[in-house]
Amino acid sequence: MRAAVLHPDLSVTTESRRSPDPEPGDVTVAVRAVGVCGSDTHYFRHGRIGEFVVREPLVLGHEAAGVVVAVGEGVDPGRVGERVSIEPQRPDPTTAESRRGDYHLCPHMRFYATPPVDGAFAEFVTIGADFAHPVPPEVSDEAAALFEPLSVGIAAMRKAEASVGGSVLIAGAGPIGLMVAQVARASGLARIVVSEPDAQRRSRALEFGATTVIEPGTGSEPVDAFVDASGVAGAVRDGLARVRPGGRVVLVGMGADSMELPVSLIQNRELVLTGVFRYANTWPTALALVRTGAVDLDAMVTARFGLDQLADALDSDRTPGTIKAVVYPSLSRYQPGPGADTAPNETEGTLR
Repeated sequence: MRAAVLHPDLSVTTESRRSPDPEPGDVTVAVRAVGVCGSDTHYFRHGRIGEFVVREPLVLGHEAAGVVVAVGEGVDPGRVGERVSIEPQRPDPTTAESRRGDYHLCPHMRFYATPPVDGAFAEFVTIGADFAHPVPPEVSDEAAALFEPLSVGIAAMRKAEASVGGSVLIAGAGPIGLMVAQVARASGLARIVVSEPDAQRRSRALEFGATTVIEPGTGSEPVDAFVDASGVAGAVRDGLARVRPGGRVVLVGMGADSMELPVSLIQNRELVLTGVFRYANTWPTALALVRTGAVDLDAMVTARFGLDQLADALDSDRTPGTIKAVVYPSLSRYQPGPGADTAPNETEGTLR
């Protein structure tokens, strides 16, 4: 198979590798679409995220969907040919975290595209059968791939605990901020405020669930919850000041390893401060939101690339107007058909 590989010197090459065979309990998936995540871009530009460092060649990509082409021992052979969205986690089921249902916090987690575990910018991958979630025909390959970032938004709103008719402030109108806004709208929140410095992104936020958009540092009424999807210390401090007493603060954005926080404000208002790194038991919710039209993932895809164009895909966030880029491992280079925004499974692309 072909795979796009990030090297420790931060170069990217397309290489030929042996296709993976499924272990017992696994399925092999022919990858059809992979979303580009901010973490992929961070590894590409900096070679590390916190304690995770690219010391050996690494395949990036963890937002993936495809078709089951082989099954390991103990897996129903009838799953071959099934379209799936991949939950890119391999927890140890014997840990205390996994046994209590918090498998995403497993200390022995093997997560796609987190050194030294390879990810999905490749033609084939393997995953535990229970983490290959079937998707119906009406869900596109692109949307199925984006169940992963949607899961981050679901996890964030679950922790925010803002109820029907409530309010939330979201810092950052990047892909995750827009996912959070869509989930907030689907959850029945009456006021969804998005803070974002870029005017074009503020405008897009209104299309994806925001009821109000503001520039950072400008006023807003107190909110029940604050979700930071920016990772910017100033945005976090500003958001904390806008949460009502007894409200909740959820940190999602990846920024500095440490930052100063207003401890007295947190104590005096009895704010609940927590974080989101991954997710658990979110795929059924993601499917329900997409199937009912409560969340629109297809509209978030603004750029498409083939496998040989991965470096361009990882830099595409610097292009104004880009929300989400998708890579097609079965294509060397993506060439759009009659509609520039048409996915390759709906029109003819340039096959390898």
